[in-house]
Amino acid sequence: MFRPRVALASLSGQSDAAWARSVGEHVGCAFLGGIALDEPTCEAARRMVDRDREEFLPGDPVAFVDEQLAALADASLRPAFNVRSASLGPVERAARVCARHDAVLELNAHCRQAEMCAAGAGQSLLADPERLAEQVAAASDAGATVSVKVRTEVDGVDLTEIARTVESAGGDAIHVDSMDSEAVVGDVVEATDLFVIANNGVRDRATATEYFEYGADAVSVGRASDDPEVLRAVRETADDWLAREAVR
Repeated sequence: MFRPRVALASLSGQSDAAWARSVGEHVGCAFLGGIALDEPTCEAARRMVDRDREEFLPGDPVAFVDEQLAALADASLRPAFNVRSASLGPVERAARVCARHDAVLELNAHCRQAEMCAAGAGQSLLADPERLAEQVAAASDAGATVSVKVRTEVDGVDLTEIARTVESAGGDAIHVDSMDSEAVVGDVVEATDLFVIANNGVRDRATATEYFEYGADAVSVGRASDDPEVLRAVRETADDWLAREAVR
């Protein structure tokens, strides 16, 4: 899906094309966003801004996705866009844009902010796998490479079942925020043939190696995504691991 096997993980309201370009030499993919696509999620984002969270709130979210991806047309990394929606139409439109730019469309089943969950997006999709599957299928049918961002430690949610749902619906990747349950990455790897990206606490050789030992195909860096030294160490680890795997 991308090389080197290191990605930048989106931080809402901060992760744009300029952010990706600033450290793009160290990574194979950058997840821009997140971006709210429809009115329920845009209203949720506005409420989140009112309590001092950063969010992208352009007048036309899909046009914003197009503009940001176009700004990375000559970049060496593969772009991706993390999106939140409670309805299928905007997902389909954003997916078509991503397909045109050879970018990954990432459905956000991760955001745990109360406003976004109440709107029917983010983490609420983990408790409603049928709706999640509909979004995955809509994006896949529109021609996009589809990833789903998820988190562990959600009451009543079996991530291995979620992963199987994503795969059956036409998804290509799953981006796992492991929280404090790193071993779940291994469970997800065993459950499907999805491309598994492991996230949370990746900051050096040791933390990246732990995820690769669990079978992750790639790792992503979130809060340290603007630190070239961290990214250099993680990339070297990923390159070394991939080289060892190639000779086994």
